[in-house]
Amino acid sequence: MKGYTKPLILIILVLIADQASKTWVKTNMSLQQEFKIIGDWFIIHFTENNGMAFGLEFGGEFGKLALSLFRVFAVAGIGYGLHHLIKHKYHRGLILNVALIFAGAVGNIIDSVFYGKIYGYAGWLHGQVVDMLYFPIIKGTFPSWFPFWANEPFEFFRPVFNLADAAISVGVIAILIFQKSYFKEEVKDEIGINNETVED
Repeated sequence: MKGYTKPLILIILVLIADQASKTWVKTNMSLQQEFKIIGDWFIIHFTENNGMAFGLEFGGEFGKLALSLFRVFAVAGIGYGLHHLIKHKYHRGLILNVALIFAGAVGNIIDSVFYGKIYGYAGWLHGQVVDMLYFPIIKGTFPSWFPFWANEPFEFFRPVFNLADAAISVGVIAILIFQKSYFKEEVKDEIGINNETVED
């Protein structure tokens, strides 16, 4: 179990926080209900979606089933990848960020696979993902000279998401930002092995 403890703890904590927040929203709020946490730019807004992260849709009943099955296989792949990284002692930061991505993916899979049955509105693999975090930080109107959206309202940040989405996003962004340091040691090891092979 050496090397697995911290990633496992992180995964469990993310899953507990994600499912606790979704369960509270699902059982204490009505759909589209909202309340303000900090002014007009941090709002708890209860919504559900059939699709991907941040409310993106993947249409129809077949699309929903296909997406749920894809999620299951994707999580299995991420889980195997995480095991590989730990087994081969990759950078701790990389391992923890992959653990974040894995936890977020599992969190949303729980909604897709089980929520329809648990809350009695759909069958297995047809559940809707619960979203609630809404940050409409900037609201305004595009100027008249702006192409395509002249005089139309705009909002940043529009998507409503959940803690699982946030975990996935943080993990992916951190890997992109720190990839050089994460993979630097592996490159050095490969060069060292090649050098020894040449000398032999």
